[in-house]
Amino acid sequence: MELTRLVVLRHGETAWNVDTRIQGQLDIGLNATGLRQADQLGRALAGESFDAIYASDLARAWATAEGVARRQDPPRRPLPEPRLRERAFGRFEGLTFAEIELRMPAEARLWRTRDPSFAPEGGGESLLDFRQRVVGVVSELAARHAGGQIALVAHGGVMDILYRAATGQELQSPRTWYLGNAAINRLLWTPQALTLVGWGDTAHLMDEPSLDERVD
Repeated sequence: MELTRLVVLRHGETAWNVDTRIQGQLDIGLNATGLRQADQLGRALAGESFDAIYASDLARAWATAEGVARRQDPPRRPLPEPRLRERAFGRFEGLTFAEIELRMPAEARLWRTRDPSFAPEGGGESLLDFRQRVVGVVSELAARHAGGQIALVAHGGVMDILYRAATGQELQSPRTWYLGNAAINRLLWTPQALTLVGWGDTAHLMDEPSLDERVD
């Protein structure tokens, strides 16, 4: 039975990560720290060989993927995959955590308690729909490269879904695992399951703090 090795990477830091502002599918770029993290991530993975590097097409993930791709030998280009985008948060997008709590307390409670069927108004996704999207595209990409290794560059919410899928955690379970900017996470895929290999490696960031994702 062939398996696929997955190196799954969260994008580097953005100003909105620092401000605890919901990005969702808004196209926010990396800040200066995030650009350094993307370069350090590329250096850390320069000795690894990837059959392909897939990335969310949002700027923060795409720039991080470029940091990895340019350090490959020979340098290469990432492949855009819009289905690796962050969860859509509808009218939550652009607001800070505190603003959501103040303006929409009922919706904030459903969000905070991880109601699987709750979708923010204005085009937001439920956790159930988000999980289906993420697990579906990752399985498709992994099957395309069975027996090889691929990199996937995406967002904190995507990392969270993949961790849960690999460890059997329910969507409603409180998160106790780390989802740092520019962290290296490793999984194995087979048609039957995802398996966790390693998680949250930030040793390559040279003692620069990596913000834990709260909601990307």
